[in-house]
Amino acid sequence: MIPTALRTAARTSGRRSAAAFHTTASLAADVSVEHGRGEWKTYGDITTYKPGHFQIKTYNKISPHGLARFPKEQYEVKEGEKAANAHAILLRSHKLQEEEVNLTVRAIARCGAGTNNVPVARMTELGIPVFNTPGANANAVKELVLAGMLLGSRRIVDGINHMYSLGEQGLARERVEKDKAMFGGRELKGKTLAVIGLGHIGAATARDAEALGMNVTGYDPGLSIENALKLPRSIALKDSINSCVGDADYISLNIPYIKGEGGTHGIIGKDVIDGFKNGAVLLNFARGELVDSEALKTHLDNNDGKYVSDFPDDLLWNHSNAVLLPHLGASTAEAEDAAASMAADTIREFLESGTIRNSVNFPATSLPNRPENSIRLAVVTQNKPGMLAHISEAFAKSGLNIQQQINQSRGNVAYNVIDVDTSGHGVVDFKAVQEEITMLDGVLSSRVIYGVPGTGYAKNVGGDYFV
Repeated sequence: MIPTALRTAARTSGRRSAAAFHTTASLAADVSVEHGRGEWKTYGDITTYKPGHFQIKTYNKISPHGLARFPKEQYEVKEGEKAANAHAILLRSHKLQEEEVNLTVRAIARCGAGTNNVPVARMTELGIPVFNTPGANANAVKELVLAGMLLGSRRIVDGINHMYSLGEQGLARERVEKDKAMFGGRELKGKTLAVIGLGHIGAATARDAEALGMNVTGYDPGLSIENALKLPRSIALKDSINSCVGDADYISLNIPYIKGEGGTHGIIGKDVIDGFKNGAVLLNFARGELVDSEALKTHLDNNDGKYVSDFPDDLLWNHSNAVLLPHLGASTAEAEDAAASMAADTIREFLESGTIRNSVNFPATSLPNRPENSIRLAVVTQNKPGMLAHISEAFAKSGLNIQQQINQSRGNVAYNVIDVDTSGHGVVDFKAVQEEITMLDGVLSSRVIYGVPGTGYAKNVGGDYFV
């Protein structure tokens, strides 16, 4: 039985959450869930457990603007291993290891678009959704892409280095007008930009390039309706990378890096690079691994082209036609604030209501408000036939009536959300039915969402019931 203090917290925290996300309903019945079976060493350190709160574990320096999205009445934020009983993890570039993911963790969010530093496949097996923040850093990266076009056109870096050398010799004023002819360039207006990948960053780049007077071509086999509506009307969409880049003066890569067969590793290879026109500038502000460095070096050695990248390259780092930046794309205060805020909001929505958006491994699930006099059970299962029927059968045996249910799947995982009527039940005892559901073959975890932060979570850990 949940103590009276936590029952009170259920009612008050429910009202606070409704104001923020409109995802919780008022509670007309008390709820009894099991919490903390077994020794506390299974959970971590009992001294870090604060009843009635969600605990957020952070890695890296997270923007204070983002952390401020977690109300202190319901959340406590701790760094690294200080959060021994974390319910969610928030991180930026930290390379997350499985042993850092406590059994109590319900979700992981990265403040950024890429999730290469998170073992996503393993988290899927464990039933843990991984979230990212698509579009949060789009403006910052787009602005650097535009700067990259100028860096590839006007020999700005060479000019800066030359002025530094003249300054050391005391010859800057004497030589500046004479030497400027060494650094002639070209303008962007009237040139053609090929945008490979038309997501948030690609679409924004295409729009601004058109505003600069450029001709724009684009390629994206997975172009969404949402992003298509953001494209400039004059863009010429192509049916392949090769056809997109053939006439381009500038080529901007804006696609994710995907390992394995059918992935994007080295997608800009010899066959594509051989199709570049002489003098083409390749702009890589997506991922270094997208480009075949050997093939690009051969091209740069024999053509008047440029490579501007936001990533290190062991082969091209000192090439006279390459400009490499130290991964500055999202390194603005505005982008860090936006990414952290989006990640925090995503975590809150999931913990407080079960809603899933911006997940890289779980199905998007937009949930209606819980009906009045109801509690919500969210169940993560393997994606196989019959799971929802077994869950419904467990509710029927317990005498609880299902008001509404949603089932979504993605790959090997399924997400089931069931709202249960609590009217006329007095104290609703969920202990037995939650254990029965959680220990069904194929169930990975279950969570009772009823207004008390940090409670109601159970997992099937190798056949053992963890709650």
